[in-house]
Amino acid sequence: MDRAKLQSLLAERLAAVEARLRAACLRAGRSRADVTLVAVTKTATIEAAAALVELGVCDLGEGRPQELWRKAAALPTTACWHLIGHLQRNKIERTLPLVHRIHSGASLRLLTALEHEAKRQGRSMDVLLEINASREANKQGFAPEEVLELQPALKELKCVRVTGLMTMAAYEENPERCRPTFIALRELRDRLLEGMQGTHSLTDLSMGMTNDFEIAVEEGATLVRIGTALFAGCEGGAV
Repeated sequence: MDRAKLQSLLAERLAAVEARLRAACLRAGRSRADVTLVAVTKTATIEAAAALVELGVCDLGEGRPQELWRKAAALPTTACWHLIGHLQRNKIERTLPLVHRIHSGASLRLLTALEHEAKRQGRSMDVLLEINASREANKQGFAPEEVLELQPALKELKCVRVTGLMTMAAYEENPERCRPTFIALRELRDRLLEGMQGTHSLTDLSMGMTNDFEIAVEEGATLVRIGTALFAGCEGGAV
């Protein structure tokens, strides 16, 4: 696909996603500005990711650190990178300077390692706690009941700023069935916030993908992670 056709296709896809986002915000009585679209580029080519940045979508999400490194080196510095997938501790040092936010804080061990490296680099890092709100055996993340027990440890984090929670609902043909998962994450965030005493903001809820992001927005998502609705057909794979 040549550059002009790619740009045209992505512009059309982006307009469709934006229309869905605006409609969901309207139904929920929210401002469109309250929701950040994170374009998931993990199956996209560098050319497609760059074209979307040119269209004004600067928040990009990657699942693998190595792929994030590769694309961050090739794309304009206006791109704002989010790591949405598993982060191994031996990849923290190289990843931290490149990312705006990590959505996959899935263990206390990882949070501690992030704290140590962020302190060494003399910086802070925004991290979301990954929650297995759907309780699927094949998913990473904290069980909801674990998170409330983490409050003393979270209060000790100084360089890591816990800005909210992230989850991925089970895939459903009817996205309405995802609503209980999103409600559970929001309610968990509210309970956790009560015990944080201002230590961490917990303002963000990263939830919702192509199939279910409208329901997530209705239930309070501040970050939606969308790949297929933007990039399907431009490359291999899907989100």
